[in-house]
Parts: sequence; structure tokens; C-alpha cells
Amino acid sequence: MPVPVTPKTEAQLLEVFSSIQGEGLLIGCRQIFLRFALCNLDCSYCDTPFAPADDCRIEDAPGSGQFRTLPNPVSLETLTNILSAWCGKIPGLHHSISLTGGEPLVQLSSLLDWVPALAEILPLHLETNGTLPDALEPLLPHLEWISMDIKLASMSGTPTPWQAHSNFLALARDRNCLVKVVVGEETAPREVENAARMVHEVGPDVPLILQPVTRDGRVGFPARALLDLQERAAQIHPHLRVIPQTHQFMGLL
Repeated sequence: MPVPVTPKTEAQLLEVFSSIQGEGLLIGCRQIFLRFALCNLDCSYCDTPFAPADDCRIEDAPGSGQFRTLPNPVSLETLTNILSAWCGKIPGLHHSISLTGGEPLVQLSSLLDWVPALAEILPLHLETNGTLPDALEPLLPHLEWISMDIKLASMSGTPTPWQAHSNFLALARDRNCLVKVVVGEETAPREVENAARMVHEVGPDVPLILQPVTRDGRVGFPARALLDLQERAAQIHPHLRVIPQTHQFMGLL
């Protein structure tokens, strides 16, 4: 029998800041981003450091671009006091809190305590690699939106964890869920077709988003090839969009 996970009130964070969501269905919404350290994967295209650090960077004020540091691990009490002050100072500015990483679900023992408390401040948006369904399940009642990735082998450098993705989506599909697939010139059409098929079979109403890889601040994928992938995937799962990382073009975090 599994040993129960004991919640704790501290977590390893890398950044806390206010910015505009540049990906997925909440694109354009102002969010508070909590970037968690640690990840269970090491994708070759990842542009985000996730190793634990001695300190966490946190904005002095929402969107100021001026940062100070807090020692890691950060306590839940410290964080909720800061976020409550932000929301009290500029009510209505922030749409939600984005839990991002790294992979937030790696720190499940902290999230069990953090997620209910954070959800009292703002609705929660989880950004995840979609490979840890057992960690997702106890948090579901407190999550408003879930943005899960499918990690294609051509982009991550490791075999696509199809079964883990399928199990994860089976849990996430009843929330406001989307599935994101990063694609590049390395991506074979059959990989995108397999992703579309999996989403259509497990979550037929879930939007699938093709996200062209960003390299050096630009879309690193020819437009014609991207349209071809969209045409192939749409024949399997028509609930499909193409959205690049727009925050990169705006020079935002």
C-alpha cells in the first residue's frame, strides 16, 4: 500500500512574477506565474532552467521587471501574503495564477497544501508535461485550467510517453483542459497524427494546439510545413489551433 504523502508548507521556486500568458487558450490574459524548480524530464528543446537554486526571484511589484530574492525553500505563508497584497493593490488585474516549471507536479507534497490556499486568492492554471497522472488526481478539485503537453520524441530526444499522456488526459479532460504539442522541422507527420488520434480518442472535446518551436526569439519552423501538419491533424481531431509563443515576440517573461 502506498505511503500517504504528507503535505508541507515550503517549496522550491525559481521565479514569481506577473506577465501576460503567451500560450494556449488563455493567451493575452494577465497572470501571476509561479515557476517551480525540478522536472522529471529533460527535453532537448526546453528553454527554461529548472535546477533548484538557493534563492527565488520575485518581482517587487506586478509587472515592474524589478526583482528581489527570497531564500529557498519558500514558505506558503510568505507567498500568500505577497500575492494577496498584489491582488489587493490592483484588483481585477490578474485572471489567474499559473503553476509552471520545470514540472510543478514533481513537488506534489507541497502542492497538496499550496493549491487549496492559492485557489482562495485566484483561480489556478496548471502548466504540465502531462506525464504524472497520479500526482494530478488529488489536485483536480482545485484546478480551473490545465495545459498539458505531449512530448514528441522528435522534439524531446526521448521516446514519447504515450501511455502516461493518455492516463493524464483521461483525468484532466473534465477540467478546462487543452493539449499542446511543440513541433519543429524534426517532427514527422505521423507523430502529430498519433497525437491527434490520442487526444480525439481520450478527450474528443479537448482543444489540441500545435506550437511551432521558438528558436532565437523566432518561430523555428517553415509556415508551409506547419500548415501541412495542421491539415493532417485536423482530419483526425478538428478541434485544432496553431499558436506560437507570443510572449517571446513581446519580449516578456
